[in-house]
Amino acid sequence: MAITFDQIEAGLGIEGPKFAVSRESIRLFCDASLDYNPLHLDDDYMKGDFGKTNFGGIIMHGMNNFGLITRMLTDWALPAGAIHRRLETRWLKPVKPGDTIMPSGVVKATRVTEKSRWVTIEVVVNNQRGEQVATGEAMVEFPMTASAS
Repeated sequence: MAITFDQIEAGLGIEGPKFAVSRESIRLFCDASLDYNPLHLDDDYMKGDFGKTNFGGIIMHGMNNFGLITRMLTDWALPAGAIHRRLETRWLKPVKPGDTIMPSGVVKATRVTEKSRWVTIEVVVNNQRGEQVATGEAMVEFPMTASAS
């Protein structure tokens, strides 16, 4: 059953699907994004230091976190006729093959304007150890309906 705007309160939680990261999933994202940076593909390149960081091996694209958050928001909002409108994220830790990550969110606030209704959601992606690998904020729009006017 789809949630309605009137049912949403600060503190409401949202969970997205778990995603098992593998070399194959990283390669598929390279193909989809056309981003073939050696950070994501070349073990030899990643043996050394990258700037002031040593990741100790290839890492997943940070934008893959963005995609998982977007899927979570869309899966939650679309059945209610709502639209994911904005997402800002920060990458905190590298994600490597063998990690399992999961997006989640918590409603921070709701707001009604003259033309629409908005939900602000704090989002996070955690790995299997409970470490935050990405955080951010999203906005979802619940368009006005005849009954909401």
